[in-house]
Amino acid sequence: MITVNLYYKGTNGNARSFAEEMEKSGIADAIRAEEGNLRYQYFQPIGDSETVLLIDSWTDQAAIDAHHASPMMEQLAKLRDKYDLNMTVERFVSDEYEADKKFIRQ
Repeated sequence: MITVNLYYKGTNGNARSFAEEMEKSGIADAIRAEEGNLRYQYFQPIGDSETVLLIDSWTDQAAIDAHHASPMMEQLAKLRDKYDLNMTVERFVSDEYEADKKFIRQ
C-alpha cells in the first residue's frame, strides 16, 4: 500500500472550504470509488485552522497513476486554484513489522 499525506495550506479558512467543496461536490466520493483507492479522508490539525490534511491511500503505484490520469484531477486542480492553496506532500510505503504489533491496542 502507498499512502500520500497532502497538507493543503491556505488563508481565511480556504483549506477547510476546499475540503468541504470536495465532499459536497461528489469529487471525493468519485475518487474513493476509483479502483485501487483504499482511503481518501480529510482532517484538520488541532491548533492550525489554515491547514487541512488529506490521507490518500492506494493499493499500488499503478492505481495512483490511473488516478492522476482521471478527469477528477482537472476538477481537483481547479478547486485548488479557486481556494489558492499551497501543498506539501509526504509519501509512505507500508510494510508489516511484527515487533510493532505488541504496541498496538485493538
